[in-house]
Amino acid sequence: MWVARRFLSSVAQRSRYTGQSGLFRRPKHGSLPELELRYLQCTCCWRSRVPVAGFETLNTIISAAAEPCKEDPGRPLDAFYTSEQRDAILQLLNNAPPAELASVKLLRGRKSLNIVEYRTKHGPFRTLESLVNVPLLKHKSAVIVFNSILHPVKKERKVRIQLAKFIRPEVDRSWLEDASSIVSIICGTNKIAWAHVDRGMIVQDWQQLECPNFLRGTYIASSYLNDVSTVVSLLPSADFYIIEKSSISVQNTALFPIMAHMRTVEAILFALLEPKHSEPETNIPPRVLNMMRTAVGRHFGLMVGESRTSGAQAVRQLMTESVTQKLPRINFPPELLVKYRNHFQIGSRRGGEELCDALLQAVAFFELLSESSS
Repeated sequence: MWVARRFLSSVAQRSRYTGQSGLFRRPKHGSLPELELRYLQCTCCWRSRVPVAGFETLNTIISAAAEPCKEDPGRPLDAFYTSEQRDAILQLLNNAPPAELASVKLLRGRKSLNIVEYRTKHGPFRTLESLVNVPLLKHKSAVIVFNSILHPVKKERKVRIQLAKFIRPEVDRSWLEDASSIVSIICGTNKIAWAHVDRGMIVQDWQQLECPNFLRGTYIASSYLNDVSTVVSLLPSADFYIIEKSSISVQNTALFPIMAHMRTVEAILFALLEPKHSEPETNIPPRVLNMMRTAVGRHFGLMVGESRTSGAQAVRQLMTESVTQKLPRINFPPELLVKYRNHFQIGSRRGGEELCDALLQAVAFFELLSESSS
């Protein structure tokens, strides 16, 4: 132990006074730390050399140099950018509409609206530092916004879900585009839910009805007809009735009873809702359509592999946006918000999955139709 301590002390002194390479060698003033292979003599045999790593690394310096800018409370934000960069940032902040501002990192939602309101009231931004006067924007978030404007991240192009691929039977697109409202219908194991939504994305009706004869006995036709007929008598009038087409795997034999139940209810709904024509007419579109369950799941990001998760959280988000945003995806009447405000909470036993799916199917129908038409 004494030998090792004496050796390290001598190496440190030589490195300090002679400037030669040693274990504790420091870089010259203004230069980067040097990385070189160092050795210690083995204290057992004094012949073998044991390599050791240098104490300095470049990781911190390299990572710091790669970052465009960091907050420094002692300097204004304008000092971190060149005049060209400042002009580019101010050009976007002073002229971009809310939709374009929302594409910048951290500027989604209320922050983009605050920027537009601030520049309308106080005039265009003249310095980068003035952005911190906007509500919800401070120095740290402002730096992230500036760097995101200068170095935008290219988003992967989202694969569009073609509505025509998930609607059965196939109909002309112009018929769908002319629809002023639809009724989205979901068949459950003991209830049927529906949502009546118009083209203006306003919910006109949204409810469900218990069907006590479902999955009782051996699918008695008269009992099924009574339950489904009661539901049909309550459905509002619409241009199209969209019935969910479930994606139950035929390979899972344990689900055969559920599959038979779904197909039975679906067939009765088609028979009761489709108007009767003496002769088929090609210029009249079908009134009842199927929409694939997987299409709605993919549209709202609810798919995990081939399985679809609950849509309760997505519906809660839509309800929240309807009262917090000026242009929500869908608008709810106040009475429906009051009725269902606590209906889709985690752990709720009210059985709202069919209600959620009926609403999401209606929203997905109009949004996919709008995307495919643009």
